[in-house]
Amino acid sequence: MTQPPQQPPNPDEPSNTPPGTPNTPPAPPAGGFGAPQDPPPGGFGRPTPPPADPFGKQPQQPPAAPQGAPAGGYGTPAPGSYPTPPAPQPNGYGYPQAPQPGYGYPQGPGGQHGRPGMPQQAYGYPTQPMQPQYGAPQPGGSGGKKFSTQMQIIVAAAVAVVLIIGAGVIYSATSGDGGKDEASSSGSTGGEGKGGEGSGLAGGSEKVPANTKSKVAFQVPQPVVKDIVTVEGSWLTDKAYVKSGINEVNGYDRDKGTKLWSFPLPGEVCTTSRHVSKDYKTAIVFQETKPTKEKKYPACNQVGVIDLAAGKLLWSKSVTSATGGDRPVTFDEVTLSGTTVAAGGTSGGAAFKLADGAELWKPKTGADGCYDRGYAGGEALAVVRKCGTYDSPQLTVQALNPTTGAPLSSYQMPAGVEYAHIVSTKPLVVAADVGDTAGDGSGISDFFSIDAATGKLKVRIPADAEKYAGDCDSTEVEKCQNMAVGNNRLYLPTERHDGTSEYGDTNEVVAFDLDTGKLLGGRADAGDRHILTPLRMDGTSIIAYKEAPYDKGGQVVSIDGETFKQTTLMENPDDEAVRKAEKRFNIGSAELLYSDGQFYMAASSVHKPSTVTPDEKVYLVVAYGTD
Repeated sequence: MTQPPQQPPNPDEPSNTPPGTPNTPPAPPAGGFGAPQDPPPGGFGRPTPPPADPFGKQPQQPPAAPQGAPAGGYGTPAPGSYPTPPAPQPNGYGYPQAPQPGYGYPQGPGGQHGRPGMPQQAYGYPTQPMQPQYGAPQPGGSGGKKFSTQMQIIVAAAVAVVLIIGAGVIYSATSGDGGKDEASSSGSTGGEGKGGEGSGLAGGSEKVPANTKSKVAFQVPQPVVKDIVTVEGSWLTDKAYVKSGINEVNGYDRDKGTKLWSFPLPGEVCTTSRHVSKDYKTAIVFQETKPTKEKKYPACNQVGVIDLAAGKLLWSKSVTSATGGDRPVTFDEVTLSGTTVAAGGTSGGAAFKLADGAELWKPKTGADGCYDRGYAGGEALAVVRKCGTYDSPQLTVQALNPTTGAPLSSYQMPAGVEYAHIVSTKPLVVAADVGDTAGDGSGISDFFSIDAATGKLKVRIPADAEKYAGDCDSTEVEKCQNMAVGNNRLYLPTERHDGTSEYGDTNEVVAFDLDTGKLLGGRADAGDRHILTPLRMDGTSIIAYKEAPYDKGGQVVSIDGETFKQTTLMENPDDEAVRKAEKRFNIGSAELLYSDGQFYMAASSVHKPSTVTPDEKVYLVVAYGTD
């Protein structure tokens, strides 16, 4: 689902700020994205029925009628034994479509955001090279999209009409600056619904600041390293922003960035839980020691619990495999559900008491080679269990009793699934790439909505990788991002595509019903030259980051989960230096946390300084705050 940049940037080169670009878009071309089509029955709640493109946009001057669109849509489960959703509607973004031959690929949001009851997005592993900015002319190009012959004809015709009409008629065009106007539930540009001090949002705990314009609260410089080092993990308490460092964990004042506390670790952080208990505790996995000449790559065999409020490591321990032997188990993932910490990997797994690390249970292993691949936590605990051979694996998703590890229900994934990813445990939603058909490295060809009480499949939801931009880590169980689950719905962003502006892309956030698999009627439009990425749920609303074009600061918005109305919570500065620091974070792998008018962007890994621009300032954390 994640499409590669046209020209991959050099990670050692700084992001360049290109010259200004026009904001006024030309009339949209016929065909493709932005072209008018016959409106779908029912539409998206539009009061008037003019032609609309596949994303719900209405062109200012409709060009010639487009070619007929292919039949089908999105969201129709594959034929077979799966529950079948209602008949598909006409084609267009946001509508069910006939499934393609085969399904899926490996990938890795959900979870708590550092505060009780506050879901937190999953974090990527090593930070990827920065991609070209939206709206910026690409290197080696003409500075923007090429003006096609068809476009030239359309524009010429429009100019001719204006000239013929002559004086007395004012021809006006809408500005292409999509950073100020928010989309309404119908997909058209509408009001924002801003509130004053203490103004609450429908169905959520977040409030709209009196002034949504943010300022940089503090910055933490990136530590100097000789290689790539993992620094995964960001959490929030009522007083602190907590971030993993090089062989350590640090707590910073939420507002000022003053270091409140710090404690060392024996080795590098390997992986962390995104969930936090009500009393601000979370789990991590780290290496048993720092690298040495004899052991360049220490094992990730230490499980521990951090008290984020007190700023200390409460306990840490290793375990041996359930099959015997003295060698400690290496863990790939760790999670938290209630008072249970569960860690898993290819060599075994174990569960511990959150309070003191007492061992609760180990998964059963047998001659069939079955083992617990990894766990997902939050409101419930679930596992992906892998059996069979390497060439012919069989995966089973089970809801577990957190205290005993006993299966409460089981669902066997279809053949052809090498890796399964648990997006949410309550409701139980699983993503998988069936038969390696996604083809884009996203790890998702289909979503599976499962009844956790019975283990029965509610519905299988195909998610065309060319149309939807969710992403899951290729091998890990609880590392999905760019999506959110709430209101018995799965909220997904569409892939970026052409907007009406001459420069830059746009996208939308749409929703699938988890009982029927139906793609629902509303959507939230990012606006020209902006890209929406869901971060987490806030009650019945979605908190999302709105990535801006190269000449604008990003935004944080709240999207009503029912009406899709957007409310701006934060607008980051347009200042060049601030923009440059913000855009160095790759949204696909950065750790993004928003809470109470504060927004934190952090890297999940750091690498050695650039040899091209060794003096350039690079930050581990950039924090923003509103008044």
